[in-house]
Order: sequence, then structure tokens, then C-alpha cells
Amino acid sequence: MAGAAHAKSPVVVELFTSQGCASCVSADDLLGDLAERPHVLALTFAVDYWDYLGWQDTFAKSEFTDRQRAYLKPLALRDVYTPQVVIDGRLQAAANHAEEVKDMIKQAARDHDNPPQIAAAHGGRIAVGFGHAPAGGAEVWLVRYDAHDQKVVVRTGDNRGKTIVEHNVVRELTRLGTWKGKPKSFREPAASADGLETAVLLQAAHGGAIVAAKKL
Repeated sequence: MAGAAHAKSPVVVELFTSQGCASCVSADDLLGDLAERPHVLALTFAVDYWDYLGWQDTFAKSEFTDRQRAYLKPLALRDVYTPQVVIDGRLQAAANHAEEVKDMIKQAARDHDNPPQIAAAHGGRIAVGFGHAPAGGAEVWLVRYDAHDQKVVVRTGDNRGKTIVEHNVVRELTRLGTWKGKPKSFREPAASADGLETAVLLQAAHGGAIVAAKKL
């Protein structure tokens, strides 16, 4: 990873949303705008706890809900909600407050000097370089998402009759292992479907701050 010592990590913007959430449509539009920014990794995580309202989200997985719940304690929240944006695992806001979200992204971008480097390595492995590890170490997460816009016609529930357009929808979330500051490599599992983009997140354990991220 020589020559990449001063590369900046993108700001990671995680949108927790649901197709059954009436107030989430504008948040989906915001994430689409943010996904166009070159130094932002914008990801849509569809949660499943609104499915009981009458529409089963076509992309929701329980592990995405678990990820959102892991942020409750670090971010001093009482309960999960949608639409929520979490920025670098450090900041959070209601995702329909666009200007507040954009200000938080600017704030997060100022804290991105000299992160540990992440790169694809030989033999189907992912390498994480040397760096300062958070207390308790960090977890390495593999994220696979569909970079094509997803149009979904909602048939029932609060968004009945609406066509929702979602962006960078996460389809896979895999914990590869732990990292404690020394260079380490991890096996990259095969994708479950063709055409998915891959990103790696290096994150403090138990829903902590994201130390580094990389689109592979």
C-alpha cells in the first residue's frame, strides 16, 4: 500500500429507511444526491420493523435492523427510527433534515486525515494496513450494494400507490474479523449476485465510529 499513506477515507453516510415509512421518500432522494459526491460513500440499509404496517420491504434484512440498533448506545438514543442518517458512526440526524445532514458531512470530512489504508490484495483477500486502533479494537465489515437505482412500486400501507426510488441499496453485510492496529488481511467471500459493488468499513467495535472506509 505504498504511496497511499495520505489518501483520505470517504465519509460514510448510512440511511436507515423503509419502503413502508411515509416520511422516508424525501430521505431516499437526499441519499441519491449524496451518492453523487466523490468523497461520500452513501449506503441504504432497509430495516424490517415497519413491515407489520402492511407492506413488506423488498430489501429489508434483520441484520440491517441489528446494525441500526447497535448505534443506540454509542449515539445516546432511546430507540431506532426512520428515516435516520448515521455519518461515520459518529453523528446522526433525521434524514429529512437535509441541510443538517450536509453540515454533518462537512464536519466529518475534516476528521479524515491519515486513516489506516484498505486495499484489495492477491488471492482474493482484503488488506488493512497499520494505524491507530480504537480502544477495544475495530471490526472489519464487508458491504455489497447495488449502485443501480431501484424503483419499487408500493402496493399497500402508508406509501400505497407510490413508486419509490432507492439508491446504493445494501444487499450483503458481512463481518470479516477484527483489527487492532497492525497490518492484517481477510478472505473476501464471493458475492451472492453479479453486479454488486463492494466496500469495506473499519469500525470501532459495538457500533462505534468508522475509522476508515474504502470502495474496492
